[in-house]
Amino acid sequence: MKKFEFKVLKKSKFARLGIIETHRGKIETPVFMPVGTQATVKACTIDDIKKTGSQIILSNTYHLMIRPGVKRIQDAGGLHKFMNCDLPILTDSGGFQVMSLSKLNKIDKEKGAIFNSHIDGKKFYLSPEESIKIQLGLNSDIVMVMDECPKKTNDYKTIDESMNLSMYWAERSKKAFGHNPHKALFGIVQGGLFKDLRQKSLKGLLKIGFDGYALGGLAVGETQEEMFTVLDDITEHLPDNKPHYLMGVGTPSDILGAVKRGVDMFDCVLPTRSGRTGLAFTWQGKVNIKNNKYQNDNTPLDPDCKNLNLNKYSKNYLNHLFNTNEILGSMLLTLHNINFYQELMKAVRVNIQNDTFDDFHDKYIDKL
Repeated sequence: MKKFEFKVLKKSKFARLGIIETHRGKIETPVFMPVGTQATVKACTIDDIKKTGSQIILSNTYHLMIRPGVKRIQDAGGLHKFMNCDLPILTDSGGFQVMSLSKLNKIDKEKGAIFNSHIDGKKFYLSPEESIKIQLGLNSDIVMVMDECPKKTNDYKTIDESMNLSMYWAERSKKAFGHNPHKALFGIVQGGLFKDLRQKSLKGLLKIGFDGYALGGLAVGETQEEMFTVLDDITEHLPDNKPHYLMGVGTPSDILGAVKRGVDMFDCVLPTRSGRTGLAFTWQGKVNIKNNKYQNDNTPLDPDCKNLNLNKYSKNYLNHLFNTNEILGSMLLTLHNINFYQELMKAVRVNIQNDTFDDFHDKYIDKL
């Protein structure tokens, strides 16, 4: 079985063109991972996801732990067989849910997160060891350490304590992961908006040693400028021979700015969530297809879209689908958005290869 490996093929200043090798196939970076929270990318089939050029997807440890449960997925042969997906799968650790569902849980340094299910109130314990056990049970290809993702705050002490807790949990996660050379374990850099805490977190993670390094605790309410400042302060210190992953980000302009600062991997629910609510991402900018101005507009949603199957449907028709609450509207716009994100990533890779990424970045950073 092929060992997990990463190689930088070319750099354009900090922007990196690379390749991740897994036993399930190659992943070209920079890469965007569609989010399949509950073993499904909402409103899309896996075959459609693959047709967009997607090379890896993300699933969620917390949600799969609650429904349908790890044993049921294991009995089906693992997550890939369960959802009929032969792409590599990255699973997050559940750390983000510790923050986003904070009213339903409490944190214990040794026990981890103690949850009451948002479905039925049943109590769950998610320790670093349990998180790794679940992810290995799901048979995911890239496993994330258990971390605490704090809400945005300017309270230095709160962020410092949270970062140190994440470091303790990272050590326990690494030990629980053991020897799995065909899989990868990523550490997660925390530290909020504080430069010294981010660098302290990274230094500690480097000492432990991971297959990749993620930046967590962003996309939690900070401005784009604040996020880019964090990246400016930390990415040049990340190891060059490991993939850099910005978790939960983001808009097309977020991605362009982060690639410029050396990030290789992205995930976000934005393209699917926006697609289900009528917002499309296009090369001309955002389109709210519910707007009345698209009635009787028989032009395609995005004339620059290279997947011509998606241009079979006019703005007029899509407007009708959304204004009559037809499921097909959500399906088509979700697929369009994922396809746009993958076309964007392909264009990013081509422009890094051709040494034209800065021009490409400057052309689209304020447009998308």
